[in-house]
Amino acid sequence: MLALFGRSALAEDATVADSKPGFSGVALAHNARSEGDVDKALKEAVAAGAKLIKPAGKTFWGGYAGYFADPDGHLWEVAHNSYFRFDAEGRVVLDM
Repeated sequence: MLALFGRSALAEDATVADSKPGFSGVALAHNARSEGDVDKALKEAVAAGAKLIKPAGKTFWGGYAGYFADPDGHLWEVAHNSYFRFDAEGRVVLDM
């Protein structure tokens, strides 16, 4: 399970100051099933208040990806990796 909290609420819960550090060297990633799904997710994120950082495009590793920052400034990558397989529920299957 992944739980997301608003910046100020999380700072209050952790009893730390709410500061905006800018780029922290961390990005959350969402793996999409197709290039079209990447475009759709980026469009939905922007419509919900995110800022488009890097429009989707072909990557150096053969995928397709773009980035947005959520309203708190956290960096998100939305990517399609044609090397990934998905199960019936939409989860990435990693061959071990």
